[in-house]
Amino acid sequence: MSDDDLDALALLHDPVRRSLYEAVAGRGGEVGRQEAAEAAGVSRTLAGHHLDKLVEAGLLESGFRRPERGGPGSGRPAKVYRRAAGERSVSLPPRDYVTLASVLAGVVDELGAEGRAERAARLAGERLGRSRGGRPVEEVLRERGYEPYADAGGLRMRNCPFHVLSHEQPLLVCSMNLALCQGLLDGLGDDPGRARLDPRPGECCVALSKTNGD
Repeated sequence: MSDDDLDALALLHDPVRRSLYEAVAGRGGEVGRQEAAEAAGVSRTLAGHHLDKLVEAGLLESGFRRPERGGPGSGRPAKVYRRAAGERSVSLPPRDYVTLASVLAGVVDELGAEGRAERAARLAGERLGRSRGGRPVEEVLRERGYEPYADAGGLRMRNCPFHVLSHEQPLLVCSMNLALCQGLLDGLGDDPGRARLDPRPGECCVALSKTNGD
């Protein structure tokens, strides 16, 4: 745990900053000051102040969006915000599970044990689903950090909880993630066939259709 991580996350203790961060992160793209202010229920000026503080802390990134209509009188580019690509974590005492997970993923790859890893992930998902007692899948996914949101085809997920490992071992991690989600659905009494691989840039590689085969 670094002091920078602790200081950055401490900013989110403020309810206004937390609301603004969630408004930007929940959008999954660029959000203007006015839009963020309305979501948090504060003035545009106050929102701009807190949003810039979140940028300074590395929790958000900022840029400028050109007006849709160009030419004279079109106005200045609007400042916009999006969630920062980096990760922040706090653990007391410090723990490093990511390094161990990376080593284990490398061992699975070296041994060619992808099938076994997928079966283990499927079983882990089933256990998780059964432990949640039939709660809505969207609620359980949100608890696990997937950040699900409704899409025309069913559920998409803005966040990959295994982001670091998915870059090191994309085929292994994505296949295990799919198996985990299928097991979760099965454990919740839902149709595991709803879970499928459908990667989009910046999102989780797994999506849930409304029904099997959609």
